[in-house]
Amino acid sequence: MPLILSIALSHLAHRRRQTLVSILGVALGVSFFIGMSSMMRGFQQDFVARVIDTQPHVLIRDEYRRPPRQPAEIAHPSAAVGLSGLEPRDEPRGLRDARAILDAIAAMPGVAAAPTLSGQVLLRFGARDVSVGMTGIEPSRERLVSKLADDLIAGRLDDLSSAANGIILGEGVADKAGAALGDMVTATSPAGVAMRMKVVGIFSTGITAIDNFETYALLKKAQILQDRPDTINRIRLKLADIERADEVARRIETRFGWRTESWQEASKNVLGIFVIQNGIMYSTVSAILIVACFGIFNVISTVVFEKVRDIAILKSIGFAERDVRRIFVLEGLAVGVAGTACGFLLGYGMVEFMASLEFEIEGFVRSQGFVLDRSPWAYVTAGGAATASATLAAWLPARRAAKLHPVDIVRGGG
Repeated sequence: MPLILSIALSHLAHRRRQTLVSILGVALGVSFFIGMSSMMRGFQQDFVARVIDTQPHVLIRDEYRRPPRQPAEIAHPSAAVGLSGLEPRDEPRGLRDARAILDAIAAMPGVAAAPTLSGQVLLRFGARDVSVGMTGIEPSRERLVSKLADDLIAGRLDDLSSAANGIILGEGVADKAGAALGDMVTATSPAGVAMRMKVVGIFSTGITAIDNFETYALLKKAQILQDRPDTINRIRLKLADIERADEVARRIETRFGWRTESWQEASKNVLGIFVIQNGIMYSTVSAILIVACFGIFNVISTVVFEKVRDIAILKSIGFAERDVRRIFVLEGLAVGVAGTACGFLLGYGMVEFMASLEFEIEGFVRSQGFVLDRSPWAYVTAGGAATASATLAAWLPARRAAKLHPVDIVRGGG
């Protein structure tokens, strides 16, 4: 064993109790970081994955991001007299030139599109009425942009085409209506059109807001029910590279003018909450590590105070300042490494304990327990931060020890 390392370890062994407390502080900081990071990142990754799987990467709506300018404003942009009380022109809803939009999207590599018609309907089954959203789809195109076929817990997506008037219900919708596979329900639209429909499927995405309020039918049936023949009001896109969503959305909106939202824009409020969550988590765990580093600083400072005569002897027999400094920095590094190793074991145990817990969570996202991220990222980050902090905490007293002059120490002792 190198002499410098042997001296550093003997110093720590001399103050065994304080050293163990410092190691425990570092271990707790590392373990809490691993546990909280695993829980937070697991939830966030699961949420984003569910959003990406159940919602389009890009959505084109039959509306404008900003209302069109009035003819008077276009004709006289710098007029001295203003007109008030102007109302937007009454235009039929729906995406005009939808075929041209679909053709343009088809020319984009790695992009799939599905036209839909969305609207509200009232479902009646027996004496129960449930207000839901209905989305008219084409099953062949729907498979390209969503996981609806995989989310079905009863029935098949192709049954929409084989049944006379088929409808697929969310699991929550079916529970509220009391309907099951094969039942006949009555759907009534705001246009006053009523249609008897057969339940051919029930889906569950795990997102309560979707499962409790959404239904699907054939696009042609939805157009008849809404009294909007040959009309679509949404085009949903799925991208091979989800990171291109913002770029594709901007290109489409610039070219055609319709409001086009990427999944990041649609979920930006929730993604912003994730930033706050991470800030709280890192601040809390960092406070634990800082407290542990004060313990290391205290231990090394005490060792320096007690070992001034030893420092004088070391320097008098030829140890340079950097050698003395290295001894005390190694003490902090040893505490950091030992605490990190113990923290890895505690963190692993904490993660496995949380994974063993099973409980039902009902909210925006349904879960059967903690969703955990077991990637090595948390271990690497926690270990690096703890080791660096411990070494830095030892640097200040080590620097002071290195500057002590043996003559001053001997004179002071005399």
